[in-house]
Amino acid sequence: MRVFVTGATGFIGSAVVRELLGAGHQVLGLARSLAAAQALVAAGAEAHTGSLDDLESLRTGAAAADGVIHLAYIHAFSHAPLATRLRVLLSGWPGGIATRFIAAIGEADRRAVAAIGDVLLGSDRPLVVTSGVGALAAGRLTSEDEAGDPHSVAAHRLPTEALAAALAAQGVRTAVVRLPPTVHGDGDTGFVPRLIDIARKKAVSAYVGDGHNRWSAVHRLDAVRLFRLALERGEAGARYHGVAEPGIPTKAIAEVIGRRLRVPVVSQSRPEAARHYGFLGPLFATDNPGSSALTQERLGWHPTQPGLLADLEQSARYFTS
Repeated sequence: MRVFVTGATGFIGSAVVRELLGAGHQVLGLARSLAAAQALVAAGAEAHTGSLDDLESLRTGAAAADGVIHLAYIHAFSHAPLATRLRVLLSGWPGGIATRFIAAIGEADRRAVAAIGDVLLGSDRPLVVTSGVGALAAGRLTSEDEAGDPHSVAAHRLPTEALAAALAAQGVRTAVVRLPPTVHGDGDTGFVPRLIDIARKKAVSAYVGDGHNRWSAVHRLDAVRLFRLALERGEAGARYHGVAEPGIPTKAIAEVIGRRLRVPVVSQSRPEAARHYGFLGPLFATDNPGSSALTQERLGWHPTQPGLLADLEQSARYFTS
């Protein structure tokens, strides 16, 4: 299968490219820079020039492929395309810059999937899109069959999930892969490295309240295998959970960080955590466990890589400043 991959040079995307090539697929990777294109070619893939806000480049990439895995996402305001930043600054959406930015990246993601989906209508070609377990209700173990919660921390992902369901009814074999807050492994630049950086700078590792609230997690190499299986075997309209560990107490995460950095581990109130962690404070306080039981049953996906705490305990890369 010739697979068009957006976000093909990112932390997860670069590993997805290797996974697909290793399974005998051909890869056409979206590249928004010469360096990205060179990295794709060096990996054995073909580069397709474009970007998340260049909808025509997404359409032509999808048209040239037998299936699509959509991983590209805007994770920081400074990395956002100029059009997205202007949309945030000039929009009449309610809330401050951070709230408007979250809305804008959700809309940018939906627009990208709509452009790709337009090309695939009626073809029964697979389209795998990415969402998050954080888009589900907090406070209990959630499953793949559950719809998203509009009050969740990742509610901005829900319009893309809704679009994927609509495309499934129009002859596109869409599948949604929901990832946990923590995807760890070599090259991790996500939430846990930020927690570590803050603990190092402030000389204290903190958790919120009693620290019993839970984060789910998955190793990158387990996650990329799930994306391949969803592409190859996923059913139209299906939702899959890339969760290896359903719920790790955040206190346990803070304790490992404190032990490795040799700094105190303390409990903080929600206001204190908001000041300590910034935008990460409310997220780190969320209780958001997720199950992957149905995913494992339906796709035969079984995580085999080390868990998050073991990875933090054993890996020097997280604690090398």
